Amino acid sequence: MAPDLLIVGAGPVGLSLALALKDSGLAIALADARPPQAASLDPRALALAHGTRLTLERLGVWGRFPATPITTIHVSQQGGLGRTRLQAADYGLPALGYVASAGELAQALEAAVRAAGLPILAESPVTALDPQGARITANLGGATPRTLEARLVACAEGGVQEGDRDVVTRDYGQTAAITLATPAAPHQGTAWERFTPQGPLALLPFGKRYAVVHTATPAEAERLKALPAGDYRAELESRFGGRLRLTEVDPLLTYPLALRYRRQPVGPRTVWLGNAAQTLHPVAGQGFNLALRDVFALARCLLDRPGDPGAPALLARYGRHRQLDRRGTIGFTDGLVRLFSNDLAPLRHARGAGLLALDLFPPLRHLVAKRMMFGARAWP
Repeated sequence: MAPDLLIVGAGPVGLSLALALKDSGLAIALADARPPQAASLDPRALALAHGTRLTLERLGVWGRFPATPITTIHVSQQGGLGRTRLQAADYGLPALGYVASAGELAQALEAAVRAAGLPILAESPVTALDPQGARITANLGGATPRTLEARLVACAEGGVQEGDRDVVTRDYGQTAAITLATPAAPHQGTAWERFTPQGPLALLPFGKRYAVVHTATPAEAERLKALPAGDYRAELESRFGGRLRLTEVDPLLTYPLALRYRRQPVGPRTVWLGNAAQTLHPVAGQGFNLALRDVFALARCLLDRPGDPGAPALLARYGRHRQLDRRGTIGFTDGLVRLFSNDLAPLRHARGAGLLALDLFPPLRHLVAKRMMFGARAWP
């Protein structure tokens, strides 16, 4: 039977959409280019906002994978005055957010999707989409090429493809170096965000260790990657001005950073979600959280308007509904990168004044915290 909804990509975003719609009455299928359960091997650490926890609870998977709570976020800048602290206790919450393994989250989501009886077509890359009237045809490659017809295709796999006139791209000239580090003393749920002239540096509590996201120029990232573990550990400690001590650091992995996003996340019989709609800088850890808000909003639109899931009016409504949050989150992360990734004296002083203001004026600090927890609409 032809599906009503074909989800391209069986990673955390695509699996979340399938799970959110499992009782919708829609016939759903997922197509993934990778081998079975490949998403469970993803080594990345994901920052999950408090709002994301609420959504994962609704999906029934919260508690089925380990998640380390972030109770405090310490924000500062290297070589300048000013710092601020965001604390969960100020909002009556157990945590501002959480850090989890992308692979373990995907494994929990996939188990729930399979338990719901939804088919996942592994090793089936979608090579072309052709919307025609009330249906859209997807060409699937792999060992057994075939075509599928659906009423809506949700693209939740891969990054934003350049060359489309609707795609905006900005190269930050930065590379992210990621690794795991062991603190000399228990981290007690504290996350560290340090702005340096070459880019932000974050240490996120992850189990008993830290997940490190270190952004720098491409040349500097390669230099850091080539350092002996002990030398990189010492350099990492120095970037935080002696505020913390580490005993062990794993080898670094690197990947380039850029902003790419579609101005409109919808097209004829098609909707783009997650990295297929927007690829953000990792500063403030907003990428997956925005993606899950996209998923939840699309699911609500489809549940509230039963009938044709690919109807132009329905997709236009979804696009309008997501405009504020998408633009706000993209602008928020892009602005942080461009404001803090330099060493100009006037901006350095302005940044210090801004961090001091956040620390001294709780309403301003609360506004930033709520944006990080719930997005531009501060849902739910």
